[in-house]
This record gives sequence, structure tokens and C-alpha cells, in this order.
Amino acid sequence: MLRGVLFSLGLLSGTILSQSAFADTATLQIIVSKDQQLMTVYDGEKVVTTSKVSTGKAGHTTPSGIFSILEKRKYHESNIYSNAPMPFMQRLTWSGIALHEGNVPNYPASHGCVRIPTGTAKAIYDMTDRGVHVVISDAPVKPVRIESANLLMPLKRLPSEPLFPNADLRPTAMKKATDGSYDVAMAGTDPMPTGSLQAVIPEDAAPLRILIHRRGARETMLDVQTHLTDLGFDAGVADGIAGPMTRDAIAAYKRWKGLPANGAMIGKDFLAALYHSAGEKEPPAGQILVRRNFEPLFEAPIGIKDPEQALGTHFFTADHLERNAETAEWHAVTLKNEMTGDEMKELGIDKTADASLPNAATIALERIDIPKDVRERIGELMANGTSLTITDQGLGPETGKGTDFVTLTRSQVNIAQAGLNQSEPKPARRSKKESYASGIGLY
Repeated sequence: MLRGVLFSLGLLSGTILSQSAFADTATLQIIVSKDQQLMTVYDGEKVVTTSKVSTGKAGHTTPSGIFSILEKRKYHESNIYSNAPMPFMQRLTWSGIALHEGNVPNYPASHGCVRIPTGTAKAIYDMTDRGVHVVISDAPVKPVRIESANLLMPLKRLPSEPLFPNADLRPTAMKKATDGSYDVAMAGTDPMPTGSLQAVIPEDAAPLRILIHRRGARETMLDVQTHLTDLGFDAGVADGIAGPMTRDAIAAYKRWKGLPANGAMIGKDFLAALYHSAGEKEPPAGQILVRRNFEPLFEAPIGIKDPEQALGTHFFTADHLERNAETAEWHAVTLKNEMTGDEMKELGIDKTADASLPNAATIALERIDIPKDVRERIGELMANGTSLTITDQGLGPETGKGTDFVTLTRSQVNIAQAGLNQSEPKPARRSKKESYASGIGLY
């Protein structure tokens, strides 16, 4: 219905880079088993190569989760551990986790990075590119073919669509589209004449990175700002931050509805009244976020069936994408996700997910309700190697500018002691409010 409009809104040409690097590596993924101290490179279900590795020793544990290669350097030195050489370095986080060449005994011995034997490290380095996913798990896992009617599929592209050229992203400003999704706002205030420039996204465009998670305080604030503005209370830009304009709008709405001015700023009674005023029964349980080339494109609310039950953590990758046939093959990996009792309570979860079930990924996927317009928008933009992560937690501290979605599967993991040079470009440690204001983790 709105495919043409959504397509044009989603194409932020300022984020589209040269895609030659993705041509041969988009469907590769690396899986590291800490239990086995083993690395396996997969293309779909096919094993490309394997290697012994050495992960973090006690006190410097390598974090478990889903990462991607952010940076590659043939030679690198640590400024923490006496300029220790780190040849064929492939960075996974800006806070200090990487793959690199090093001594590989038959046990964990690193300071948090994943060491690869001499010779093999260069071979792995040569076959990867920025954006290749790296899954680090405690127990051995491998990708398996998955089929479900709820999987995202490519759609045939329209002959031509308007693009917005040479535009800078402004991640602190949000714009709500007609389908309820939020777009990164464009720099400048003058409207672009529609149809003035016509182009089609090339078939070798970079793959999408998609994250589905439970909504939290940030997403609730986005709703509050949007609904208040729609009702005539100017809450300012919908950015998930309770700034002065948002606080004034909340106070004005409370006066209008006769709600107490003291207590929680957005308590249950306030939210119930606001959603009723907006014609909605209750807030959606989940959020879908989309990135490409390490930059945000858009996000939107989605539904989660049986929200009191944990989703678990599942990672899906698409290959053999056939746009004209509107088909793709998907593979899935399920990781055990450990949450504390406090985390479960905060997320409204009273039943954990069973990662040992052979169809755990399918069960989680079929509980997700993605609106039709959002599906169409993703289908227009999908490329070979597109990935989807489903998890209960939201955006973690490692997801920020210049990253794909980084999903950690263990709580209280300290990755700050890893052996990588932490003076390299990385997001500074900031408060949540400062991080949002600077665009770290913000769409």
C-alpha cells in the first residue's frame, strides 16, 4: 500500500558506501566456541574452514554474543599490555575485543580477545571484510536451515524511486513515518523535490542488519513524545529523551486530565490515559530496528505474543536471495542467554526460554508480529547477507556509532579489560542520557 513512499524514506544515500567488499563475504559468518576453543567459518551451513583459538582467561573472559567486524588492520599494537603485537587484527567492539594472531595453547589464555594461530590468522583476515558476523558462544552451535512463513523475504524492486543525495544523518532527531516507524532525520530544512533524482538500489547493496527486542524506557518515551505532539502538546523532537519541551508537554497533559503532578513522570495511570487519548489500547511489546553500513535507517514498534515468556537470543542470516522470485534461504543459530532476576522483572518476563529446543528459533520467530508496511519496507531493501537478531534485551552499550547491532548473551560481563588498544576510535563511556544525546545507540 505504501511501498513507494516507504521505499523513498528508507533510502538514505548518504549512508550507502561502495559495496564491492561485500560481494564475496556477505554470507560468511564466524562462530567461536569457548568450550571447544574452536573457530569455524561458515557460508550458510557449509564449513569453509576451522581453526584452534584461545579466548580470554579467568578475569579477562571473552564476552559471549553476536558481533561483526568493525575494523581490520594487518598490524596493531596494544597500548595496555606493553605494546604487545596483534597482527591481522579484526576488531569486534570499540571497547577492546578483537580477533588477531597470537599464541594459541589448548586453553583460554588471552586478555579477552580471540587469538588465532600464525598463518591461519592471515588466511581468516584475507577472506573477511568489515561487516562479517562473529558469533561467540559458550557451548558449540552451528547454523541450521530454517523455514517459516514469518521470515522476511525480498520484494521486487520498483523501476525507480526518489533518493535523497548528499544528506548527513542527524541521529538525535527522529521523524515518524506514515507506518508508525521512525526515520533518522535529514540535515537541512528545505524539502527535496520528489522525482528530481531517480535511482534504484544496486543488487550488490550492503545487507541490512535487523534487531528485534522488547521495548523499554526509550521506546516508551518515543511513544509519549509522538502521542503528545499528535494531541497538540508540543513535546519537541521524538528522540526518546525527556528534555524540557517533553517535560512541559507531560505536565500540561496531566493538568488537562487531572492527573497528579507529583510521583513518577510517566507512571502507569499517565500511560493508560495517554494511549486511550491516542486511540490505542496498550503499547506494543517489541521494537524492530534496521541498520545498514553501520548506520541506522529506521525503527518501528512490533507485537510480541505471550510477552511474559522470554524470547531468548537467536541469530538469522539470509543467503541465496532471489529478488524476482521473492525468496531467500535463512539459517539460524540459537544462543543461551543468561538474564538476572532483576532483568527479567524489569522486562516483565516470568518464564525463561529453552535454548536447547531444536526449533527454539522458529518458536521465537513465530511470536513476532511485524506490521505489513514495515515488512514491505524491509523487503524492498533486503540484500544477500541480511541478518536478523531476536533478543529480549535492547540496545546494549557496545551498539553505537560505527557498529552493527552488538548483542551480549551474559549479564555483568566486563569487556573493558580486553587486550586491544582502547585509545583507538570508540564511543566514550557516558551516561545513558549523554549517549542518547550524542547519537550513541540512538535512531
